[in-house]
Amino acid sequence: MTEFVRTTRLENGVRVVTEGVRDVPSVALGIWVDIGSRYEEERICGIAHFVEHLLFKGTPTRSARGIAEEIERRGGSIDAFTDKEYTCYHARVLHEHAGVALDVLADIVLHAEPRADDIELEREVVIQEILDVEDDPEEFIHDHLLGSYWPGHPLGWPVAGTVASVERVTRDDVLGFLRDFRRPDRIVVAAAGRLDHDEVVARCRHIFGSLDPRTGIERSLDRPDFRPGLYVVKREIEQAHLLIGLPGLSVTDPRREAAEVLIAALGGGMSSRLFQRVREERGKAYSVYSFQDPFQDIGYTGVYAACAREAVAEVSDIVFEELRSLAATGLEPGELDRVRTQLVGSIPLSLETTDSRMSRIGRNELYFDRQVSIAEVVGAIEAVTNDDIVTLAREFFSFDRTAAVLLGDVEAGLLALPAA
Repeated sequence: MTEFVRTTRLENGVRVVTEGVRDVPSVALGIWVDIGSRYEEERICGIAHFVEHLLFKGTPTRSARGIAEEIERRGGSIDAFTDKEYTCYHARVLHEHAGVALDVLADIVLHAEPRADDIELEREVVIQEILDVEDDPEEFIHDHLLGSYWPGHPLGWPVAGTVASVERVTRDDVLGFLRDFRRPDRIVVAAAGRLDHDEVVARCRHIFGSLDPRTGIERSLDRPDFRPGLYVVKREIEQAHLLIGLPGLSVTDPRREAAEVLIAALGGGMSSRLFQRVREERGKAYSVYSFQDPFQDIGYTGVYAACAREAVAEVSDIVFEELRSLAATGLEPGELDRVRTQLVGSIPLSLETTDSRMSRIGRNELYFDRQVSIAEVVGAIEAVTNDDIVTLAREFFSFDRTAAVLLGDVEAGLLALPAA
């Protein structure tokens, strides 16, 4: 797959990265800022997500309605999301409207100053979003696991915060957050599609060039400690939801592709071990999968299943059997080949849209401060050996650092964590 990725760093530290894509009519643009929920105070956790909402309430030159209409009347779309380590404001438009989209996104990020009444109005919207998550067992259990597994650490707090923390956010908190948010060395402008890199850079220099690189505060990172154990959440619902947490890798760990192979083999699709054994062979769950969630300096691995209350013990036994098997002998040669081929084949499929390409180059710039080429990723996947799988499985599937959340009309006796 040919890549046409170019990167330019402006004099004040703003990075501009583009990927030219031929024969498409669109351009996807994103303004990425490396501030997410990880960098918050517990008193006002969720403020990054709250601010994401607030910036769409208007700027000195555009109303909330005007922001949406300026993009949508041209057939485009505009949105944003907050994660634990970054925030992204993004739009997708026909290529001839890319300049307008960049202007609108930049206006939001650089100039919005929410009014007191906007804050009160949007506070209620964010609280409803938090309550929606609490009503969704699969979403809630992921937040609850991290809060239990990494207690007292910002990575364990929900991105949206809590009802109490959102209620505490003041306008002064919001304006203080925005001063730190608008630091140029934390900003990456990513664009993919039918574009000219030099034109994008020139426009970014005009828009962002006056940002003062000395603004904002320095931050330090600390890693959370793992707290193993079983955590039960009682709810009167039909299914039992099980989420098992285990150690994992950071985003930049050189073994990350080996971890992808391991997790895909365990529960990454319909041909994976867990899907075949739990759903296809025994019919004990509709949804069962494994995943990894990597951050800048740490990560965790998870296995999720939703099943009948009576099946919890059987499903968890199968999961732990497969974890032990992978740590003991790894993958069969044919299985290893299949999973490597699966992952390599999924890369071009995952990059069919300009949105996905923009997201890829934006995250690369934030985490690696360079572009990790597709050829590099493919080469690393193809180089994974069974010895790599066994080594990682023994590191990840260490039962002295295992946590599990069991949610539903359940009690602790339904699930026994294996001995360390």
